[in-house]
Order: sequence, then C-alpha cells, then structure tokens
Amino acid sequence: MVSFDPGAPPSADFDPGPPKALARHFAAVPAYAEEDRALFWWDWGPVFYRGRLNGSARLLGIASDPGPTERVVGRTLVGDAGQRVQGFLAKLGLTSSYVLVNAFPYAVHPGRVRQALPLLQLPEHLRWRNHLLDVITGRDLQAVVAFGGNAQEALHLWNRAPDVPVFEVPHPSDHDTAGLLDAWRAAVPDLRAIVSPDPAGDPTTPNYGPELLESDYRPIPAADLPFGLPAWMGDDTWGRTASPRHNNAVARAAADPDHQLVWQAPHG
Repeated sequence: MVSFDPGAPPSADFDPGPPKALARHFAAVPAYAEEDRALFWWDWGPVFYRGRLNGSARLLGIASDPGPTERVVGRTLVGDAGQRVQGFLAKLGLTSSYVLVNAFPYAVHPGRVRQALPLLQLPEHLRWRNHLLDVITGRDLQAVVAFGGNAQEALHLWNRAPDVPVFEVPHPSDHDTAGLLDAWRAAVPDLRAIVSPDPAGDPTTPNYGPELLESDYRPIPAADLPFGLPAWMGDDTWGRTASPRHNNAVARAAADPDHQLVWQAPHG
C-alpha cells in the first residue's frame, strides 16, 4: 500500500476558482424540467471544470458527467477516470495546459444515459454549454479530445468549434478496457505530433500496452484542486493497490445512493 501522511499541510499550489465572469456563467446553469431531474443525481448539484479557464489551454477534453469524487472535490475528472485521463495527458507531455469539462454538469444515473442524451439539444442548455466552450478556449488551442458518446454528441453540437483536430475516443470508465486502450494508444502519437508539451512534461513516456497499468495513471495536480484538501486527494493509488481493491475514495452509499456518499481515507 502507498503511504500518505494524513496530517500533511495543504499544498501551496491550488486552483483559486473561476474568474467572476465565468462564476456568473456557472451560476446560471439551466435547470431541467421536473420530469427530467430523475435522470440525474440532482440533489448533489453541478460540477463544472478542471484545469485552465483563461483560454491558454492547448488541449480541451470533454467527458460525460461528474461522479461522487468530483462532487466532494468540486472539480471534474479527479477520481479513477480523471486519474486515467491525467495519465493520458502525461503521455502527451501536458502537465497544466489543458481544460476539462463535461457534456452534463450534473451526474447522470448510469442506467439513464440513453434517456438523458437528447437533453443535450435543449436550446437553453445548448446555448449555455456552447458559450462555456467558447470562452474557455482561445488561440492557443491545438486539439480537442471527446471521451465517450455524451462528450462526442456535445462536441457535434458546438456550433462555433475551433478549426483544430478532434479525437473521439472511449470514455475512461468504458467497460471495454481492451477497446479503450486500442483507441487511446492510436490517439497518443497523433496528438504528440500536434500538441506542444509543457516544459515540465515528457511526451516520450511509454504508450499504452495490452493492459492498463498503474503507471498509466497520474495523480491530479494540486494546482487543479481547491485549497485545503487532504494531501492524498486525487491520487487513489492506495485504493487500487489495496485488498480488496477500490478505485475511488468516494462512493455512493448503498442505503441511500441519492443522498449519501461514503468518503474513505487511507491509513497513514
């Protein structure tokens, strides 16, 4: 098991949150009609982003919807799926020049995805989401990666999408791990040829092999997370190497999954 110091002070690097204009836009996220709210973990509210919001991102990643870990942290793609995406970014040499969002800001019930998908086209939601994509991307953008079907639909509906290469790959939580690895493996060299690495990045690390390895994960950088989180948040190596294995520090409680979360800390 990986050892952490639970008493370690918060990192000096942290995400201070969105600028005021974007905070106002986030606060104006449209609601769903009462009959549609049952498709979502509605009472937990929305989660919006992770990464750079100032237009400096060289890669835009779009995924599906937030999960329990994302709700606790208040940033998207920070649990097991997010640490897989961080490993994908690391293979491109990206350590900071990215921005990550979801097709849905609200978590979707796993069995209701097909029913929720048409809601991406609701005019008010479409305008809100497309404006967000417009303002968080700028002239530095070099590529867009859409992880999974919901993200790909949202991307197709972006009417002012920049003229940059687009990669449509499986979602990091896709149950077909072999298919996921095949698609991600194929995308890595093409993206390496397009996206400029960050100074601290290394785009020469090994590509994906036939199995997903612990080395294919990366911890979420402290600069992507709010101030004050435990030092181990965003790095579930300890859970993936535990017995029994668990891939996320946060899960929905079996007794009342709509209203209770279970957050587990590692033993120091």
